[in-house]
Amino acid sequence: MTEPVPFTERFSEYQERVHAMLERALPLATEPPQRLHEAMRYAVLSGGKRIRAILVIATGQTLNARVERLEPPACAVEFIHAYSLVHDDMPSMDDDDLRRGVPTCHRAFGEATALLAGDALQSLAFETLASAPAPNAGDLVRVLAHASGSQGMAGGQAVDLESVGETLTLDELEHMHLRKTGALIRASVRLGVLSAGARDPEILDRLDEFARCIGLAFQIRDDVLDIEGETATLGKRQGADVALNKPTYPAILGLEASKAHARALHERAAEQIAPFGDDADFLRALSGFIVDRMN
Repeated sequence: MTEPVPFTERFSEYQERVHAMLERALPLATEPPQRLHEAMRYAVLSGGKRIRAILVIATGQTLNARVERLEPPACAVEFIHAYSLVHDDMPSMDDDDLRRGVPTCHRAFGEATALLAGDALQSLAFETLASAPAPNAGDLVRVLAHASGSQGMAGGQAVDLESVGETLTLDELEHMHLRKTGALIRASVRLGVLSAGARDPEILDRLDEFARCIGLAFQIRDDVLDIEGETATLGKRQGADVALNKPTYPAILGLEASKAHARALHERAAEQIAPFGDDADFLRALSGFIVDRMN
């Protein structure tokens, strides 16, 4: 009987695979316009956990998807995530100087080039998806577009900006983060499901609820780390949310209750994928990693 691969080893293997995929999918830095392409590659390839891309691949493989169908959506979701971080870090938004342990894109390349790099990465995401070797490429595009737009990530970011200095209820905070952070994580899982051709409503519902739970847990852990983490470990400025007076889970629930809420979400996520048995071991461990990570 073959021994299961430990989570940390498999996670590292996924990260290396995703990094290689992204390098291939991005324009070469030597291709004109060189500075724009350098900025795009800098924004995507300068570190990152690759959780969203890994969710696409791991979900698809749990449902026996063909590997070649998983690469385009995995790259596309990372391009969207990278573009959102470039724009989020700019002076008109959070005005951050550090991301993934290196200067933010606008600090390294200037605001105008960073803005264009984010725009180009968004376009590249949908070009990549539309070119996917899948009969349902249009569905993949639709899922990612909805998750990225006004009813998803962009809308959540808009609410986040409007909420600075405001006091939100827990329901209002969760509604915001289901868009800002959760929408792209849910889309990642849904892209893996669609790439596998799964149509069973129970499978779709269970994996969507799994994704909803880990998306919220991810944000709670981010809020906790903003208080407890260290800049050197986080790769971004510790205490940034507190300094900007943003509404956070610890501000509403308290630190320990926030940790307990994240743990409860992890347990619910694990319940949702229990029927998949050993095939979902990695997804189960990934959910635990999300609530225990240090950056």
